[in-house]
Amino acid sequence: MAFLNINGRSVAYRLLGREALPLVVLAHPLGMTQAVWDDILPMLLPRYRVLTWDLPGHGASQAWPSEGGEITPAALAAEALALADHASVRRFHFVGTSIGGVVGQQLIAEHAERLLSATLTNTGAVIGNADLWTTRAGRVRDEGLSAMSGEIVPRWFSAQRLEDEPALEAGWRTQMTRTDGESYARLCEMLGRTDFRDKLKGPLAQHPNVSVHLLGGSEDVATPPETLQALAAECGGAPLEILEGFAHVPSVEDPQAMAKRLLLWMASDRDDVG
Repeated sequence: MAFLNINGRSVAYRLLGREALPLVVLAHPLGMTQAVWDDILPMLLPRYRVLTWDLPGHGASQAWPSEGGEITPAALAAEALALADHASVRRFHFVGTSIGGVVGQQLIAEHAERLLSATLTNTGAVIGNADLWTTRAGRVRDEGLSAMSGEIVPRWFSAQRLEDEPALEAGWRTQMTRTDGESYARLCEMLGRTDFRDKLKGPLAQHPNVSVHLLGGSEDVATPPETLQALAAECGGAPLEILEGFAHVPSVEDPQAMAKRLLLWMASDRDDVG
């Protein structure tokens, strides 16, 4: 793991693989860390250079400063671009899950010229509603993430996976309690304000060489299939696949299935190195 100072804040990242290979940037879900990608790395690294990072206050990244104001999708996308610049790469593949997919939508809307492809999983042009996120942010500040982890973490995985692997919930609850509560709350408020409807078709039409694919889970209660279907329409009818029996974090629930799809979807642009 390495660290980069971005706008006065230390950001934890990993840059793995041979420099000559095309770059893939991976963005993790809210409340988790860049470790969600660990099990797909062995399948990606023979063909791609891979960059992962921790969102504000998550993993080893420094918390969002108290005087820093609102967190915005633009600020998170700026982190991804700063890291790509640090890797000396102009164009890259992007993969984002949940709030990571929101980062991807921001890149499509404002920086499509930097993308080779975008894979958006378990996310939406709108996720939930403002009241839901405002309520959660308030509860995080009042109760703390440790108290709330028991109701949040089980939503990330299918009931069958939790039954088959009981330690999974306990492990991610432990990780979630290490997240900075205020950074998490501000990210919740960001999600409540975020709406990418009518903001994606234009940039994608202007950059038809940027391929977009969507992936979801049939048991995802946070971003159910209909949310992905609406996002696919916002992306001009981008291909969408729903994994049966899976929930919110495919890179953890079925890393082989996700890696297989990423390798297929990104393959057409492998020779276009930024």
